[in-house]
Amino acid sequence: MKQLYRKYLTALIAVFIISPVLLFAGNKDRTGEAGADELLINPWGASSGWGNCNSGTVRGVEGTFINIAGTAFTKGTDVAFSYMRYITSNIYTVGLTQQVGETGVIGLYLTNISWGEIERTTTDSPEGGLGTYSPNYINIGLSYSKMFSNSIYGGIQVKIINESISNLSATGIGFDVGIQYVTGKTDNLKFGITLKNWGPTMRFNGDGLAIRTTLNGHGQNQFTLQARASEFELPAQLLIGLAYDFNFENDYRLTLAGTFISNAFSNDQIAVGAEVSLKNILILRGGYTYENGIFNLETRRSIYSGPSCGATIKIPVNKKTKTGFDLDYSYRFTSRVSGIHTVGLKFDF
Repeated sequence: MKQLYRKYLTALIAVFIISPVLLFAGNKDRTGEAGADELLINPWGASSGWGNCNSGTVRGVEGTFINIAGTAFTKGTDVAFSYMRYITSNIYTVGLTQQVGETGVIGLYLTNISWGEIERTTTDSPEGGLGTYSPNYINIGLSYSKMFSNSIYGGIQVKIINESISNLSATGIGFDVGIQYVTGKTDNLKFGITLKNWGPTMRFNGDGLAIRTTLNGHGQNQFTLQARASEFELPAQLLIGLAYDFNFENDYRLTLAGTFISNAFSNDQIAVGAEVSLKNILILRGGYTYENGIFNLETRRSIYSGPSCGATIKIPVNKKTKTGFDLDYSYRFTSRVSGIHTVGLKFDF
């Protein structure tokens, strides 16, 4: 068994060694060709403040986005809620992770994205006056993770993706697989690797693709033409993360973290950040996400301009059972809008 664990560790180290070679291998020529980009939005109030750099150290229910292996650290029950104002949309997320047996954890999350009511227009009536419609996206994730040893944790997640407007919808399925490795004298060195959003293509279907028209030379006879929508792929990602905890006296901690993000349909990114824990009551964090061209508005391929920050206030309820709840907040800087705010509430039972 120890030899098997060594093989896992060797594989992890090998990926970290070759990752600099892959640094600028992002497929920028395919930018914008994928669909379901909402899968790239981190809805959680704590980890989004890092700028997604904590794929090696994420713990509990927030692992459903960053690295599903992190949910394997759940002891008991984690329940979380969050709200994000993303440009003109509202994003609501609820998540749950539950320990089953001594080493297993099952997880569930649901994200709903809505834009409110939008004026309906057509080519014949571009000024509107035809009523409104409400686009809506729903993502549901089901996961299972497991502690294989005191050092190795892994998990898998299945996502159901649905995008719809008034007369068009697309439904698909995606998969996340992740692993984390913990080592060091005080378990303060952490590695993480995860593959996200891997799955078959999606396609829109519905009456919105139908056109009522007449055939020239045949009077008023009408018939329906059905257009065929193109398929689109999911925005697949590979994340490779590393984190190190500096533990000090009086229960103070500094964590430095970094993650290499390989995007199949946009530039690759490097996210780095730091988190300071003050007696595990107040936690402050910040991060920076870099990609080629990020300093120039004309060449930037992301809505984010790089920096992010956030904080968590932990309120214990029962110190013996380690139950309590967290209040989370994060802010991500953007270039074309006034920034992305996220607030969250998490309960540990």
